[in-house]
Amino acid sequence: MTDNNQIRLSRRLSYVLRHDPASVGLTLDAQGWVRVDALLKAVRITRAQLDTVVANDNKQRYRVRVATDGIAWIRASQGHSVPVDLGLDPADPPAELFHGTPRRNVAAIFADGLRPGQRHHVHLSPDVATAHAVGRRRGDEVVLRVDAAALSATGALFYRSDNGVWLTDHVPPTYLTQLS
Repeated sequence: MTDNNQIRLSRRLSYVLRHDPASVGLTLDAQGWVRVDALLKAVRITRAQLDTVVANDNKQRYRVRVATDGIAWIRASQGHSVPVDLGLDPADPPAELFHGTPRRNVAAIFADGLRPGQRHHVHLSPDVATAHAVGRRRGDEVVLRVDAAALSATGALFYRSDNGVWLTDHVPPTYLTQLS
């Protein structure tokens, strides 16, 4: 599979598993899982193609598990706009986290804070480099530092997804500083 085909397939899987499983006739369970065999049939790909995308995804967007009955299941690690409960336990965040965003969003963020938009949570990166990569996907990027320790001390809950992305409900502007 060429890199371009792999990228296209990864984007398609991300869309199906995070936003519109019904577009290919699938229904996610309450935790966002779907049977691998059903996904393969619905998206018309082979298990080898799926395994290649999952193994080579630099953001580790997907998690595959095999149940005790031998049935393989897959889900997106986070970023859902459809109702799911990922079953993540609250976790103590590091002292600071980071958020990459296009420069055009900065004024609105400093007015209202970071909000999840169509997703369930605000996504935060554990390091500046990752935040830069996330932000530049949609234009000239800015990286914001989140005082996660102070926000957590107010009772705000943080969760760490399977692929290391930190999640929270809202980051008020008082906990943000612009790095770049």
